[in-house]
Amino acid sequence: MTPAIRSRVQIFELEPLSNTDIKVAIQGVLEDRERGFDFDVQLDDDALDFIATATNGDLRSAYNSLDLAVMSTQPSEGGERHVTLDTVENSLQRSYITMDKDGDGHYDVLSALQKSIRGSDVNASLHYAARLVEAGDLPSLARRLTVIAYEDIGLANPDAQVHTVTALEAAQKVGFPEARILIANVVIDLALSPKSNSAYVAMDAALADLRKSGNLPIPRHLRDGHYAGSKELGNAQDYKYPHAYPEKWVKQQYLPDKLRDVNYFQPNETGKYERALGANKERIDKLSK
Repeated sequence: MTPAIRSRVQIFELEPLSNTDIKVAIQGVLEDRERGFDFDVQLDDDALDFIATATNGDLRSAYNSLDLAVMSTQPSEGGERHVTLDTVENSLQRSYITMDKDGDGHYDVLSALQKSIRGSDVNASLHYAARLVEAGDLPSLARRLTVIAYEDIGLANPDAQVHTVTALEAAQKVGFPEARILIANVVIDLALSPKSNSAYVAMDAALADLRKSGNLPIPRHLRDGHYAGSKELGNAQDYKYPHAYPEKWVKQQYLPDKLRDVNYFQPNETGKYERALGANKERIDKLSK
């Protein structure tokens, strides 16, 4: 919805009904011959519990599930239909879960999954991943877990990113139900890995400067010196080749003049690999002064 339209409407957020509310509504339909069924229906308690749980607070889905289960049940000699748990389970396309892939609930589950992994709660992470597994939504799982590996684990544990990408590629090849095994490994690995967002925070800071200052002039010694006339312009002159120096490093300016003193990357101390990067950065910063 565009901002112009949103400003002219009132938005209401509808929360899922509780299991108790669903049960009361279903029992009301079973007792009301005018609005419900015009014949006797006996619904077992465990079947009622199942409908209330499986439809995830959606009364319309609950009514549809009840109707399908009742109409799938053969009437007795007296005309009564006895709906059991088995009948209800067979009537629903997927046990205990409903997932609207284009609805808010779908994105709520993905959001809860990422926030649980970011917060290192492995049990909550597995719970929300299980919702997506049960819904058969492998593409959304693969995309979100890949993002999490780089956004929330980042440089604290780069091996987790390799494991994630490899496992998710395999999961998409084998498909469900076996893919759940690979998903479980990824979720646990990410949830219990050390966390760092320093890389993407550094990139966002660089982007913010770029959008503020525009494309500033690149120092002459860094420009391409291979095309005709480039040497005459002073391009690539006085460039120092780092590999020609003992420590594969030499002091020279790389950033545009206006940004020469910026410091985008601020390493975290959460992972061994990033600590090593931070130590190397500290060494280079001291040599650069």
